[in-house]
Amino acid sequence: MNTLEAIKTRRSTRKFKAQPVEIEKLKLIAEAGQFGPTGGNAQGNHFLVISDAAVIAKLKELVQSAFAAMELREDLYKSLKNSITLSRKGNYSFCYTAPVLIVVANKKEYGNNMADVACAVENMMLAANELDLGSCYINQLKWLNEDPTLLEYLRGLGLKEDERVYASVAIGYADTESGLPNRAETPRTGNEVVFV
Repeated sequence: MNTLEAIKTRRSTRKFKAQPVEIEKLKLIAEAGQFGPTGGNAQGNHFLVISDAAVIAKLKELVQSAFAAMELREDLYKSLKNSITLSRKGNYSFCYTAPVLIVVANKKEYGNNMADVACAVENMMLAANELDLGSCYINQLKWLNEDPTLLEYLRGLGLKEDERVYASVAIGYADTESGLPNRAETPRTGNEVVFV
């Protein structure tokens, strides 16, 4: 698969098999993240590759609890409203059924934290696609990156005091008949391009 093919055929996967992902593939995906561009070549991203089912279950529990306690307002971003509503119903799984969650943090006071993390996550999703794995960009931990209970738990996993989570990515084998992610190319309906 060439680079443009990996880009054009990458789709978000939201239903995963319970099948574990091989450590060799996880290392390649993390390495792809490490090679993402960073402002001033800072290389300040911190990757927590989580494949321990108990840790993922605890994160799901903490995330659901935090969202359930939030105020539901009409002016909130649609996905955030959805997270709150589902959490209040008690059936929210922010990272779906993925057996792996890669949490990406950076320095809280660093001006390019979000951009650097986003570049790393895109690299990891493209690598996952090439390795026949599904992936999905996850915002929820970023939305909760000042929640004290969640911060304390993440610090126990290795998050540093001066870091915050700016994105995560769910990784695993797609729950499809073939086990491969959906790769159907779809036409773009937005993202206008103007050549000057």
